[in-house]
Amino acid sequence: MSLVLYNDLTRTKEPFVPLKEGHVGFYSCGPTVYDFFHIGNARPFIVFDVLRRYLEYSGYKVTFVQNFTDIEDKMINRANQEGITVKQLADRFIEEYYKDADALGIRRATYNPKATEHIPEIIALIEKLVEKGHAYAADGDVFFDVGSFPSYGVLAKQSLEELQSGARVEINERKRHPLDFSLWKAKKEGEPSWPSPWGEGRPGWHIECSAMSMKYLGETLDIHSGGTDLTFPHHENEVAQAEAATGKPFVRYWIHNGYLLIDKEKMSKSLGNFLTARAALQKYPAKAIRLFMLSAHYRSPINFSEESLSQSLGAVERLENCWSDLEHARKNRKTT
Repeated sequence: MSLVLYNDLTRTKEPFVPLKEGHVGFYSCGPTVYDFFHIGNARPFIVFDVLRRYLEYSGYKVTFVQNFTDIEDKMINRANQEGITVKQLADRFIEEYYKDADALGIRRATYNPKATEHIPEIIALIEKLVEKGHAYAADGDVFFDVGSFPSYGVLAKQSLEELQSGARVEINERKRHPLDFSLWKAKKEGEPSWPSPWGEGRPGWHIECSAMSMKYLGETLDIHSGGTDLTFPHHENEVAQAEAATGKPFVRYWIHNGYLLIDKEKMSKSLGNFLTARAALQKYPAKAIRLFMLSAHYRSPINFSEESLSQSLGAVERLENCWSDLEHARKNRKTT
């Protein structure tokens, strides 16, 4: 039986057919490594780990890439608060990520690229966009010109006007269009920076994923995954950057998981209504957490509660007891 995926690009279920027979290029957005990840963050890690495992079980050779965002406003603010460098902060929480992900049974990626280790690739991609008229410099910053890319909104399924009316847009007189977004940010006091053709600065968030995914998987990816909250603007901007630069389709299958809710609200650090994966693991075994994450359709929201985790724990115990009984019966049959 062939695998069928719901493709957010087309909003339809489609049989999965990789670009190269027997091989799958799979990119999944990873964590911003400024803190321990919470169980809401863990949902995509677990869901797409299962998809990857199924693809490998089905005989595909999967190149799975999950990035670490190690330069971003939250990283800078946290590092400054603690009086350490952004690199020290990133190194610390990358190590903590691996500990918790390993404990949750999440298979390690083929590649875990860091944004700060791919500055040359990021700059090269921005240069290509500038050369092709899809980006412009302004006082040391570089912006993507959304008006230059007619397909902008293809993932969100909205026009430029609809996106603008529905978005909270910071007014910036240097932008040609309110939805133009940063590719390169000019250096500010207290921030890490790198030399570039536009002066010292650092990359914007969206360009990092486009540059790193194409380095490891080529100009067209089979699968790109992430949380539904990343659909716009992050993934929309990834599509625009990559396709404007290459002229080729960027991703064949876009897949997004639904939110993890707590008391019917999205779990997030900004709201303070979160439970770290590490804290959850201190109370429940990884198998119970994984089963809970898979107890609802991956595209649907799922509500976290102590009761739901306890139910998953009970289900795991019943499955393990059943398996133990079957193994015992099998061994007895061999000896009789």
